[in-house]
Amino acid sequence: MPELPEVETTMRGLAPHLLGQSISNAVIRHPHLRWPIPPDLPQLLVGLTIRSISRRAKYLLIECDSGTVILHLGMSGSLRILPADAAVEKHDHFDLLLSNGLVMRLRDPRRFGAVLWCEGDPARHPLLAQLGPEPLQEDFTADYLYRATRKRSVAIKLAIMDNHIVVGVGNIYANEALFRAGVRPQLTADKLSKPRCARLVQVIRETLTEAIALGGSSLRDFVNSDGKPGYFQQHYWVYGRAGEPCHTCGTPIKLIKQGQRSSFYCPVCQK
Repeated sequence: MPELPEVETTMRGLAPHLLGQSISNAVIRHPHLRWPIPPDLPQLLVGLTIRSISRRAKYLLIECDSGTVILHLGMSGSLRILPADAAVEKHDHFDLLLSNGLVMRLRDPRRFGAVLWCEGDPARHPLLAQLGPEPLQEDFTADYLYRATRKRSVAIKLAIMDNHIVVGVGNIYANEALFRAGVRPQLTADKLSKPRCARLVQVIRETLTEAIALGGSSLRDFVNSDGKPGYFQQHYWVYGRAGEPCHTCGTPIKLIKQGQRSSFYCPVCQK
């Protein structure tokens, strides 16, 4: 699944092609994604100008004159900038045609993505209203994480993957950040001291920032808006390395299941 670095990479790739452009058309080929694409979306969008593009958690927000397109890449989605006459492929479900002769195309083989329309403040949309702070912004602090994890007996890995606590720390980056912080994924959240919270906040920021700089991770379907893969998977410390030696101490990396997701950790380096 595209996580925060992949969505941020996509946003940065789209922005130069979208900002200031007017929308000449929108095409819905397969409306039945995770939530149905509004059938009147093309009529709502034609003639509008794109004012900004931003990210909230794993959602992309394309702000137009009278509302905002809310996009989610789901499990396997990607958004690409192509010539308007580019051949349509099997899993190309939605096109946004622009006045500059380009098209933003949603490709989503598993159809878990979303294309929605919001006429009010998108921050109040039901999908966004209850989200926690962004991990790269100033309100995600050691004090905040310490307060948020008190009286929580859930494992710390599951806590930092909870979008009500902090957004965008998906499975890959939770594994990597916990290794860098020296914290075992199964440690209960309320056992994390304030100094260890400070270290974890720091390495979450560092891990996500590094991943964004490398274009995210391409494990299955993810490519950026130019069709290029990310390269952060070449820098994994633990993710996907079960049984392989730890890069730091040589101990075999262990694999456990938490919340139906795979957790990788070093039993020596992480306490």
